Amino acid sequence: MALPKPLTAEFDELVKNYPERRAALIVALHRCQEELGGWISPQTMEDLAEYFALEPVEVFGVASFYPMFNLRPVGRHVVSVCHNISCDLRGAQDVIAKACEVTGAPLGGTSKDGKWTVKHVECQGACANAPMFDLDGVYHEDLTIEKVAKILGAVR
Repeated sequence: MALPKPLTAEFDELVKNYPERRAALIVALHRCQEELGGWISPQTMEDLAEYFALEPVEVFGVASFYPMFNLRPVGRHVVSVCHNISCDLRGAQDVIAKACEVTGAPLGGTSKDGKWTVKHVECQGACANAPMFDLDGVYHEDLTIEKVAKILGAVR
């Protein structure tokens, strides 16, 4: 297993808080993504499968189901634009276009400088304040293309 020892030690403590060891998988996926380069590599999924006594496909099933997990390398900043019905009806396509323009990242890809990834995701639960995006874990709601340009333009 190639998980770093500090993460393994953290997981050893974490699993004590759950009735079943495997119940800590989502938290472990978050921690791996935070600590191991911003994405969940196939090797990391195999290592987590070994740690939790699961099949690798089970870990992949969880990691691929949730939009907050990146299954390929991403930029230093990730813009996740909601495109479900409320956001779409209130301008999500314009938000996506502006985010791609400002960042230089194609939708579903990363900018050439490695700074930005722009992706669309399913409902983020902010329907009353659509359209919205999540930028590096922070929600930005009631977006206009002007707000998108201002928010993304301020990121260093």
